Amino acid sequence: MSDVAQILEEWGERGIRWVRFELPDMHGISRSKTVPIEHAGRFAERGLNMYGGAAVLDTADSVVPGTLYNEEVAYRDQLLFPDPDTAAVVPWMDRTARFICDARWQDGTPLEATPRQVFRRALEKARSMGYEPVMGSEFEFYLLDAETKQPLFGDFHIFNTIRNDWVPTIRRILAELPEMGVSIITANCEYAASQWEINFAPGRGLEGPDKAFTFKNGVKEIARQDGLIATFMSKPFVGSSGSGCHTHMSLVRTEDGANAFADADDPLGISETCRHFIGGLLRYAKAIDAVVLPTVNCYRRRRTHTFSPTNISWGIEDRSALVRVKGHGPLESRHIEFRAPTAMSNPYLVGAAMLQAGLRGIEEKIDPGRPSGPGTVAEEDPSFEKLPTSLLESLGTFETDPAARGFFGEEFVTAYATMRRHELARFNDWVTDWERNEYLEAY
Repeated sequence: MSDVAQILEEWGERGIRWVRFELPDMHGISRSKTVPIEHAGRFAERGLNMYGGAAVLDTADSVVPGTLYNEEVAYRDQLLFPDPDTAAVVPWMDRTARFICDARWQDGTPLEATPRQVFRRALEKARSMGYEPVMGSEFEFYLLDAETKQPLFGDFHIFNTIRNDWVPTIRRILAELPEMGVSIITANCEYAASQWEINFAPGRGLEGPDKAFTFKNGVKEIARQDGLIATFMSKPFVGSSGSGCHTHMSLVRTEDGANAFADADDPLGISETCRHFIGGLLRYAKAIDAVVLPTVNCYRRRRTHTFSPTNISWGIEDRSALVRVKGHGPLESRHIEFRAPTAMSNPYLVGAAMLQAGLRGIEEKIDPGRPSGPGTVAEEDPSFEKLPTSLLESLGTFETDPAARGFFGEEFVTAYATMRRHELARFNDWVTDWERNEYLEAY
């Protein structure tokens, strides 16, 4: 609390007037309350009350029965406690700063299904094994006209210099996100019309998903101020590219700070630890799939020849594989890229899924088998097991596989699966334009 108090004092001296208490929800969306700075100290000490079911609302903000934080607890409040390591002034808001918060009940116990807590447990396991994770997220997203909800330009012009800076919003993102600790590395327009990819530096421990959470919500806020919609929807348009979130990870040994994935004596430059980590990701790929592809729309991106993996495979610089080994330069740069997550995924949950599956692979010394190639890419190799093709299929495995319950905990599995099944039921009840176009006149 002394750290938070000092931060608040410094903010007051800088003229900050309002403090956001932010809670990452199941979807990676920021749920928050804004507090005048003169009241922020007492809320930081005692906890800021917020409806306890906020973290388990579905994508329509439905209060879903059976998610453990609603009728089961009489719809009571949770308390938000700020993490001082996340303190940042929000440059696009007037005299406003923020904390990312952890959620606890009145008796001090954490809400185990909240995504930041799920990642914390995975982080604790990594540290108990002598590792610190380094995680980076590559989000693709579209910028759309706010009124028409259509792209700002047509055609396919990846890396086109003119379209890289088509709207001032891009330069605002590049300039303002670093002021919140999100160091931008590269920015370019992506393959599809009005699609961009902006990459930022990875972070250690909780800093990894915290940076991704800050980036994603920051992009949406800045775009909104400029009269645009930034959407991270996986497949917003028929016949256009999907948006992914390739997630990079390595492990650093806490004993000496060295990259645990590197080995100078290995032909590929990767260690046995790295191989076993990959083995865990492959073996438990189906158990974690419903978390890294969280919506029905995400599975519209899972197609061959789209740089989205369709089978359980790994390869060296193979963009069609589920796990891609990266690092061209010094050995310290060796890491893996998990290519399944979509841009709709929650970075805390993706990070937790990767860590838990990979660490289990290290514990069990799982052999990943042969990599893809040479001479063919992973998606063209029929010997590799296929990944699920629907959320219904993935949820079935997620709910029944003991590994998923071990990775995420009973509380999270129940809350998450119940919420997603409620969302899926609403989708299945919807009559689509395709159905009307296909059947209405003919029948």
